[in-house]
Amino acid sequence: MSETPRGAIDRLVLAISSRALFDLRDSHQIYESEGVEAYRHYQIAHEDEILPPGEAFALVEKLLGLNQRLRRERVEVILVSRNSADTGLRVFNSIQHYGLGIARAAFVGGRSPYPYLAAFGCQLFLSTHAEDVRSALDAGFAAATLLSGGTRRASSNELRIAFDGDAVLFSDESERVYQQGGLLAFQAYERQAARAPLGGGPFKPFLAALNLLQREFSEDSCPIRTALVTARSAPAHERVIRTLREWDIRLDESLFLGGLDKSAFLEAFGADLFFDDQTGHCDRARAVVATGHVPHGVSNEIPGPCPG
Repeated sequence: MSETPRGAIDRLVLAISSRALFDLRDSHQIYESEGVEAYRHYQIAHEDEILPPGEAFALVEKLLGLNQRLRRERVEVILVSRNSADTGLRVFNSIQHYGLGIARAAFVGGRSPYPYLAAFGCQLFLSTHAEDVRSALDAGFAAATLLSGGTRRASSNELRIAFDGDAVLFSDESERVYQQGGLLAFQAYERQAARAPLGGGPFKPFLAALNLLQREFSEDSCPIRTALVTARSAPAHERVIRTLREWDIRLDESLFLGGLDKSAFLEAFGADLFFDDQTGHCDRARAVVATGHVPHGVSNEIPGPCPG
């Protein structure tokens, strides 16, 4: 059975931090080196200067563009920021300059904004602040830390989003088997469990919400394209395919790479954003596509103190 997306069922809601939406590196450097008050004065002095786009700007622009195509409000973007409203005026001036349809915001004055995600009915949270992302994931939201990257691909009218499988779309149960027992143990486990659906990972509800949006377009004119880009290969492919069938969720492309570097395939797909739980994959991918690190699952567990 498909899962009802979290939040308001009539729309997809994305919460995004100001540093993910716009390039705030200069002012953030002042915050880091000189403190809050210097940062505040800097932002007020420059509040009429338009901020350049950040890592997630193109994604937000395309998501909001779906409302025009559908002629109704099916996507909403919420600005959530550690800024105060006073220092956030420059951000809203920039939003208006670019014509982004963002009307709601939470400026929380130096604290984490994640407690407001449920109140806004969000399905996805994107930020450059790793601790906020971890808090959102722990609270049950799809969330990722956006990483600064290299060159961005040419613009396209399609919105293309790529996902890793284990610990992102799916639970990390199989990844735990792989890390504990190696490839042969993983393959044996997957053969045995081939007809048992995988548990849902943190991004299952977001993918389900995207899938509902896709179904509002005809198949030959849908402006959204999704891809699974996974290190899995045969025989571990079968369980993934059966799981997606069980969920009644469609992915447009599924790439089973058997351990090959994902970067070239992500570039060929032309992803606007790629989500992966493993830092090594993210570090390679960020050179070619905007990348979100999902600090979830066994690969991101912080080791406890050694016993004794």
